Amino acid sequence: MRQSAGPVMARQVGEMLGVDVAMRAKLEPRRGRLIRLVDRGWLRKLPDGRFTTRL
Repeated sequence: MRQSAGPVMARQVGEMLGVDVAMRAKLEPRRGRLIRLVDRGWLRKLPDGRFTTRL
């Protein structure tokens, strides 16, 4: 997240991690982890579905 220039989609996070983003089954667990980080207060989810840091 901190390496990106701004808010990112779960697909972009998957690309940065080297995950095959063409397969939805590989991308959904990453989205779940991002949402878990939102619940814990580490990230913020914007209304358009993008994720950003809390700071």
